[in-house]
Amino acid sequence: MILPQLIGRALRHGDDPEFYRMQAQDAVRWLESRGVRVGPGLSVLDLGCGHGVFGGMLRDRGCAVTFADEANFLLEKFRGEPFKAINLDRDDFGSLGEHDLVICSNVFEHLSQPRRFLRESCRLLKPGGRLYLSWTNWLSPWGGHEFSPWHYLGTRLGPRIHDARGKSRFHKPGVNLFVTHIGRTLRWIDEDGTLAIEARAPRYYTELAFLLALPVAREFLAWNCALLLRRK
Repeated sequence: MILPQLIGRALRHGDDPEFYRMQAQDAVRWLESRGVRVGPGLSVLDLGCGHGVFGGMLRDRGCAVTFADEANFLLEKFRGEPFKAINLDRDDFGSLGEHDLVICSNVFEHLSQPRRFLRESCRLLKPGGRLYLSWTNWLSPWGGHEFSPWHYLGTRLGPRIHDARGKSRFHKPGVNLFVTHIGRTLRWIDEDGTLAIEARAPRYYTELAFLLALPVAREFLAWNCALLLRRK
């Protein structure tokens, strides 16, 4: 369980590169435990890559990594790596090619068209390819991001109370942060039929994977939902 270490790191240093490196390292451990062979010969797309910490770790393991995001925010040490610009709500996914593994970490809740993303993402995968999708679901303790826990009061009242306390925030509901639910996302995947769920777990305590089998309760008990999906 990595959650206590992440909370400790965030309290001391904020969400610095080491914070994301810890997340990525734990996610790679989980992927390998689910049968993903991380190493040379694996083509990877780090989708919504941000600073590129997750993809950079896979690159260091010998994977052929392509980074993609709306703009190039990569750390200096990754600036020479393959990069493609894309808006995940509007652009054609076909320009990104097909890969053995697509990583989409902490991006899903920032999409205004999440179901479109799920439908289009199979185009990014080679036959049998896998998608690692993780995101902060709205009813989790961190669902409102920096204005948590006020998000439990709704998308309008919650931010207002946060702002009234003199706290700054970047995330705005309906603009760059959207309400997502685990149950609804699982239902979309089942209904669309292009992806199969190989594994699911609360990202920061994957040992308690059984929590995601509990309707309603999982929405509150998972700080972040992690899914391993396979192209059918």
